[in-house]
Amino acid sequence: MKTRPAFSVINQAKVNLDHIYSEKDPREYFKYLGQLDYIIPHLAQPIFEQLIHARAQSQSEPVTVLDLGCSYGVNGALMKFSLTYDILRDRYAMPALQSLASDDMLALDQSFYDAWPRNPNIRVIGLDVSRNAVAYAQACGIVDRGFAIDLETADPTPEQAEALADVDLIVSTGCVGYVTSATFRKLAALSRRGRPAWTASFVLRMFPYDGIATSLAEQGLETEKFEGATFVQRRFADVAEMEAAVRAVEARGIDTRGHETEGLYHADFFLSRPREEIERCPIQKLVSVVSGANKPWTPGTDMLGSFGRSVHSRARSERSHLTLAQGS
Repeated sequence: MKTRPAFSVINQAKVNLDHIYSEKDPREYFKYLGQLDYIIPHLAQPIFEQLIHARAQSQSEPVTVLDLGCSYGVNGALMKFSLTYDILRDRYAMPALQSLASDDMLALDQSFYDAWPRNPNIRVIGLDVSRNAVAYAQACGIVDRGFAIDLETADPTPEQAEALADVDLIVSTGCVGYVTSATFRKLAALSRRGRPAWTASFVLRMFPYDGIATSLAEQGLETEKFEGATFVQRRFADVAEMEAAVRAVEARGIDTRGHETEGLYHADFFLSRPREEIERCPIQKLVSVVSGANKPWTPGTDMLGSFGRSVHSRARSERSHLTLAQGS
């Protein structure tokens, strides 16, 4: 039986970004990811809005959203306030703010977010392993509650479990690959009054999602994949990262031409809900994507020139050799 690579093995393809999550404020996060044209929060924002609206139709209280892998609360800010991702990116890249101490940056951010209209029908809980990032998001008011816990290795405390039991919608834009079915299984088990939280995940195409989908199915959630569009996460940091990613995606039998070979990480979108909700309104009717909005670049642009074509050819050649070796 063929063994599937673990997430930790596949993750070796990615450049290490741990340093941007350990700072006391998000300036380094936006500075570094901005250089890589990180765009997934912008693309996820309208989809999350549609899901929040749909979930609100069946309840009278505010929708509680758990942002899994929240880092500094970017998704929370976009869900709670009348903000765009461009506004946040431009703010934290402003030259005038780069020399401030973190405490001064926090004071400015508290006033900044207080000044924006807020959606009163949304509560956001942030969960991440980075204590600094979660603490900053909560101190700013971006998330209403923040938990710095690693559900891969630990269980939530009774207090945390009680708060997480109120979640109506779990969202993630990049944590799959760092977290596994172990985390999703624990969260799905904390359903409120027998109403499991919907789970919405943007997943890089290098990572399989079927193991997580199986864990969610154990809690009565069936997973649909949005067809007809993929979603750009960011550019590759260098050719080595691109080569490794293309190999990882093609090892799953997925054609990378026009996607990863253009120098871009692409993600699929998955939504898990109870069967009756899916029958009432399938994902293709529930979620709409504006044509052309899934890329910030001109369609057809080859971000790394001829490297994309050569990487694709090498990946196919290596995969063919591996298949022949396994069959011998």
